Amino acid sequence: MIINSIDIQAGQTVQLRQGQELILNAGDPLSHMRRFALLGEVAVIDLDAAKGVGSNESLIVPLLNQGDCRVGGGIRSAERAIWWFDRGAAKVIIGTAASREVLAPLPRDRTIVALDARDGDVLVEGWTKSTGARVADRMRELAQWAGGFLATFVETEGTLAGLGVERAQELAVLAQSLGCKLTVAGGVRTAGEIAALDAIGVDAQVGMAVYQGQIDPSLALAACLRSDRPDGLWPTVVCDERGTALGLCYSDARSLAEAYRTGTGVYHSRTRGLWRKGESSGATQELLRIDADCDRDALRFTVRQRPSNDGGGFCHTGSYGCFGKSTGLSRLEQTISRAAGVPAVESKSYTHRLLSDERLLSAKLQEEAAELAAESPGDRVVSEAADLLYFTLVKLASAGITLAAVERELDRRSRKLTRRAGDAKPAAKEAP
Repeated sequence: MIINSIDIQAGQTVQLRQGQELILNAGDPLSHMRRFALLGEVAVIDLDAAKGVGSNESLIVPLLNQGDCRVGGGIRSAERAIWWFDRGAAKVIIGTAASREVLAPLPRDRTIVALDARDGDVLVEGWTKSTGARVADRMRELAQWAGGFLATFVETEGTLAGLGVERAQELAVLAQSLGCKLTVAGGVRTAGEIAALDAIGVDAQVGMAVYQGQIDPSLALAACLRSDRPDGLWPTVVCDERGTALGLCYSDARSLAEAYRTGTGVYHSRTRGLWRKGESSGATQELLRIDADCDRDALRFTVRQRPSNDGGGFCHTGSYGCFGKSTGLSRLEQTISRAAGVPAVESKSYTHRLLSDERLLSAKLQEEAAELAAESPGDRVVSEAADLLYFTLVKLASAGITLAAVERELDRRSRKLTRRAGDAKPAAKEAP
């Protein structure tokens, strides 16, 4: 599908023609990242680092907390790639430095090799020097260590001349045979091109056409979708931040574009047309992510569901979701959240007591952690773990932190390659 690109030079989002001529300055990278992250991975390229004239890492690191980033530009060693992985990069893009020595220490499925080419010949030194190698040959040479390739057609890069699926067809077949994912860049100008590339398993990295308004990223996604319904709608599973399905809606190109534009839950109602969730009930949604399924005939909207004024959730019945009550940690978190919203004079719950007494909550956390640590495997471990999770969720609620935020932090940590020894601190070692 579409991979939106944020190219950064001197702290600003820019677009260059053929890597040299400045065509436009699009301002703050963070504002673009927040929007592009709704549709999946975003390519973030440090042009200054690539040219060896500076670095924008202080601007790029915060972007990694906004969504899934493919980071490239100036990554010339395994150590530098690992540095970016440790800060949360979903993938890294390595260009002219790509070699067995650099790539071998890195996770193959998260490593992309960039191959810039003119008429199929790989270029280096700012696209000024031909290596004599062909793109296909370099792909075969490096596929053992690279899970993906970014092929840029230099002669059309930044020109909006069109890329054309036929240029990528041969490389797409090769990438598939090598077990790699192919992304192409260079002159893409229409949503139709992106859809044609997607049909052969190729992603399109797009910059100029998006920034100049020729391509709406949401409509590029729509162009890749299909429907077997007579009305042409796309079934849309709506989930909360923790992945719990709230209900089933439908989308069309218009509602998809409006959801993307506003960053809210907007759908197509089969009776009312364009439907802005919560417009009448107050149970609005903040849109966090849009994903297409593998067959491109269904969507998933990940949202942050806001309760209505009377506490109602996603469902028209007032419940949190359309499939009945939540279970497990989600249900417990909702119960604690409701308790936190009740004035102290009206509540006699133990949860509210904990929320009102920091010393008691701290003592119970320490007590339950010690009891869990002391238990041998068996039923008591389940019971003690349940106790500790309850008090942990109360602690989170007291700090205004959601369980989803903790899960995002765990996901971020899972991307790190550098690991600490994890030994117990001295005080913990001495504890009975």
